Amino acid sequence: MNYLLVFVGGGLGASIRHFVNVTCGRLFGTDFPYGIMLINITGSTVMGLIAGYLAFKGEASHHWRVFIMTGILGGYTTFSAFSLDAAVLYERGEIGLAAFYVIGSVLLSIAGLFAGLALVRHFT
Repeated sequence: MNYLLVFVGGGLGASIRHFVNVTCGRLFGTDFPYGIMLINITGSTVMGLIAGYLAFKGEASHHWRVFIMTGILGGYTTFSAFSLDAAVLYERGEIGLAAFYVIGSVLLSIAGLFAGLALVRHFT
């Protein structure tokens, strides 16, 4: 049952990721991976919110946790795509942009997770 929940949730998350990535490409162009950067930051923030809520309230069944956190968020967040984009920027000789992408994505994602945890702590 858990595999089915991950499969369905992962499909939903990947579909949302694709929509956000395509939309960002259309809005901002494709010279910089804005979509994946946004996905990494928002995915980490949502993970922080959910993890914080579950840690303080603990009111979700194992099936819901698997479906949402492993399935949907696992399908939505893509650090493998992040790594590829960083490598492409580097190989194109855009070392400054590659550094900005790596540092910005990592630091803002971690900050987003802490912000999500802090918000849940504040309101619970």
